[in-house]
This record gives sequence, C-alpha cells and structure tokens, in this order.
Amino acid sequence: MTAFDLIVRGGTVATGSDVMNCDVGVKHGRIAALGLDLGSAGTIIDATGRLVLPGGIDSHVHLAQPSGPDVVQSDDFESGTRSAAFGGNTTVIPFCLQERGQSLRQAIQDYHAKSDGQCYTDYGFHLIVSDPTPTVLGQELPAAIGDGYTSFKVFMTYEGLALTDEEILKVMAVARSSGALVMVHAENYDIIRHLTAKLESEGRIAPRFHATSRPIPAEREATHRACTLAEVADVPLVIVHVSNGEAIEEIQRARARGVKVLAETCPQYLMLTAEDLDGLNMEGAKYVCSPPPRDKPSQDACWAGIERGIFDFYSSDHCPFRYNDEKGKLVPKGRTSFRWVPNGIPGIETRLPILFSEGVMKGRIELSHFVRITATNHAKAYGLYPRKGSIAIGADADIAIWDPSITRTIRHADLHDGSDYTPYEGLEVTGWPVTTLVRGHVVVENGVLKARKGTGAFLVRGKSAFVPD
Repeated sequence: MTAFDLIVRGGTVATGSDVMNCDVGVKHGRIAALGLDLGSAGTIIDATGRLVLPGGIDSHVHLAQPSGPDVVQSDDFESGTRSAAFGGNTTVIPFCLQERGQSLRQAIQDYHAKSDGQCYTDYGFHLIVSDPTPTVLGQELPAAIGDGYTSFKVFMTYEGLALTDEEILKVMAVARSSGALVMVHAENYDIIRHLTAKLESEGRIAPRFHATSRPIPAEREATHRACTLAEVADVPLVIVHVSNGEAIEEIQRARARGVKVLAETCPQYLMLTAEDLDGLNMEGAKYVCSPPPRDKPSQDACWAGIERGIFDFYSSDHCPFRYNDEKGKLVPKGRTSFRWVPNGIPGIETRLPILFSEGVMKGRIELSHFVRITATNHAKAYGLYPRKGSIAIGADADIAIWDPSITRTIRHADLHDGSDYTPYEGLEVTGWPVTTLVRGHVVVENGVLKARKGTGAFLVRGKSAFVPD
C-alpha cells in the first residue's frame, strides 16, 4: 500500500514566504507531506526543472453575468473555469449579480443553477448588491454572509448598479455587523454621464472616447470617497481594478489615516494604454473596460504599486464578450456610440503568465511576491486560508506546475475561453503553467485537459482575515 495518492517530485516549491527544493505528497486531495525521499505513490509527477506553485486564485471574475438587453457574455462557468485551469488557476470567485427588483436570495439560486456541475476549478461567489432594500439589508444579506458568501461588491457607477453614498453606508453597516468584506468599483457616475453626453453631442463617439469619458479624476475622486465612507462606517474595504497613480495616492493617504484599505490591480493596467482603443473602425472596442487603460505614467505607477507592495491583489477582472458579434462588442445598428460597447475584456487564462513573465522573469518582483499577490493574499482576504493559497501540510492540493523556460507568443487561437480575441495578441511571454491540479486531481497536464467538468467544487467561505472580530 502506497503512502500517498500522488507525489510531485523534483521541483522547486514556492510559497508566499519561502522557496525550497522538496517533493509534495498528496493524500485524499490534501497536502500530506513536504520533504525529500517521500517514498511511493499511486501517481508520480516529475517536476524536475520546474516550479511548483500554489494554484492561482482569481478573485475578480465575471462569468455568465447578466449584461443588459441584447448583450451576452462569452464565458459560462464551464468555458471560464476551463480557461482558468489552463492558465494555472485552481480557484475563481465570480460575481453573483443582484439585479434591481430581484431578491438577493433569488440571485444566489440563479447563479448556482448556472454553475453547479459545470466547473473545472473550485469556485465561490462574491455578491453584488444593487438594490439595498430594507429586506435585503435586514434579512437577506446578513443571512447570505452567514451562509458563507462573506464578501460583496458595490458600484459607484453604471445605470442600474450605482448606489448613493447613503446606500453604500447602509451596506457597509451590514458588513460591519455581520463580518463581511466590502469591495468597491470606484468611479464617479455623474462625471462619466456628463462627459459622455458632451462627447456624443460633439460627435465624438468612437471607442477611443470611452477613455476620455472616464478620466483619472473620476476614479481618483471616487476612490477618495469610498475610503472616506469606509472610514465613517469603520469597515475595511477593497478598491478593485486600480488603474493609475492618483488613485494609488488616495489609497495610501487613507491608510496613513488608519483606514484598512486593500488594493487590486489587473494586467490591462500594466500592459495596455488608452491608445489601444484607437483602432480602425470598431477595433478599439476590444479594449473597452472600466476603468479604461490609461497612459505610460499610469502603467509605471501600477508597476511601482506592485513592486512596493501597495497592491494586495493582482486579478484579471475577466469580463468577456465576443468582438465579432452584435451581442458582444459590435453593438447593434443604431447604437454607434462608445457608450453602448459592453465594458470588459477577457484575461482569465493570461493573467498569471503575463505577471510571471513581466514581473518575475524581468526582475521586478520575487517569486514569493508573485505567489502572494496571485494566490495567498486572495485566500486570506476572502475566507479561504489556510485551505487555499499555499503549499502547506493540510492545505488542499491545489498546485500549478510551471515551466519557467517556455517562451510563448499569446494567440487567442491557443486559449480556451469563449471569446474570439485576446487583448494581448502577439505578446511574447516567458514561463507558462503546464500542469494544474485541483485538490490532487490533474485537470490540465502538458497542455491537455484531463478532467471532466464538475471537478470543481463550490466553496463556502469563512471570514476575511482582514475583518476584525
């Protein structure tokens, strides 16, 4: 009888704090031993010359989310988690959207109907609170938090999603009393509406004007306001998808005042600029997301934020639509303005390779730093640690084995999402995850899908490590 079900042998293991040469023994889906000469196992994976890392946790993902009339996201839970696994991720946390007039309870049931039995990775749900009625605030939201949906997001922009400051404070009060973590999309809705109307009246309607309509001050002001509301409500919060240095400065100022503010950035703010929206005809629509990509100084500020540890998380904000599709980026006839282009770009599979190549391989960050901002910090913030986010005895055997010597050119033809393009087409990267294990099950091996959908399990999450008792 073998001691282990599986051994990953001969690799370099990295956690959020250490890098070591050792083998990983797996029993019943969990890590049972770390060391050398672990003996026999039913399956041996030779990781010689490779890196053995915790599977990535992408905690900012949109899958099968309602996106407005005649608009359809290109990834459901099957295609989205398949693509995630090929990109070295073992857990994703998509958003469960409560639409206006809908109960939160019904929204959760609807998302389970879409996801149950469909996933290749493990998964949980953040909630999006768009209609904070007395019933939602007094009953449904506290009950959902108690059931393990321990984080939720509020928006400061978008028709049908934006909450007033008073509504945000009421939602934050529930978070404080129930022990949840609040995430905020910080952009000033009135500034965006004003500038959009002005641009359209001037005939400036091409996709590139999406960036003009959502300038840095709109994000900077909303970031300041979100931090101020959290200060008043006395709750920690996450500012998601930070795109520029001025918003980073607001976060640092709030931290200096004692506000617990966590910060996230995404690959689009490291690799793209507003100039990418200036493509021929509607090509620029491929890069429309919010906040929009900025400029080179903003890129540099976001890289500095990663290098200096200002950012706690690096996520994809995967929000995919097909480009060559009137239900996607090519909006229906008669709706020619940038305002109708669905906001969001694909990126769940390329998130980790981009940061590994541009960050680790180019010497911007150490390997353990990479692990922290792609896995460990996500697990701690969203109630999954120590089960997820590290290679440690007792943790789930969620492992990504990387070949750091591979050089690949990103082509959508080689990816596995449901979109028809990648915003990173032609980017050359060094390093790629070649094998992905979820709780000891091989999901992807040497670029081949090995698992059936349904391998992934829903995660009931605990309290965030950043929420006080």
